[in-house]
Amino acid sequence: MKPNLGSQEYSDLVKRMSPPSNTVVNCLKAFAVGGLICCVGQVIINFLMSAGLSKDDAGMYTSIVLIFAGTLLTGIGVYDKIGEFAGAGSVVPITGFANSVAAPALEFKKEGFVMGMGAKMFIVAGPVLVYGTLTSILVGIVYYIIR
Repeated sequence: MKPNLGSQEYSDLVKRMSPPSNTVVNCLKAFAVGGLICCVGQVIINFLMSAGLSKDDAGMYTSIVLIFAGTLLTGIGVYDKIGEFAGAGSVVPITGFANSVAAPALEFKKEGFVMGMGAKMFIVAGPVLVYGTLTSILVGIVYYIIR
């Protein structure tokens, strides 16, 4: 609950109570971990293409593997630790999307499969899906008109 302070007093209180953050180090961690996840994806694509799959098929299977890995790591509690260390670097790749769906599902499963897990599964990822879909429709319409 916000104390009854003036805006300057409240700002000073927030500064005193907030832990210090090192933006440069946080950005480097995010870049390194996000880059590492993307490098793992590229290794998977290269392996699948060397096994004879087309580029499109290799990309599809790589997405499946990375989504599975993100969900599995969320389920066993490892992805949360990666997220604490890397911040946005763990959110941006496709594994972060898998985490944003799996984490609420695990958190609310005790409330039941329908009203808990089913209703709350997309609490984080839902807005991303809705606005991403709407934006893609609008861009498609504009592209169709211009073309």
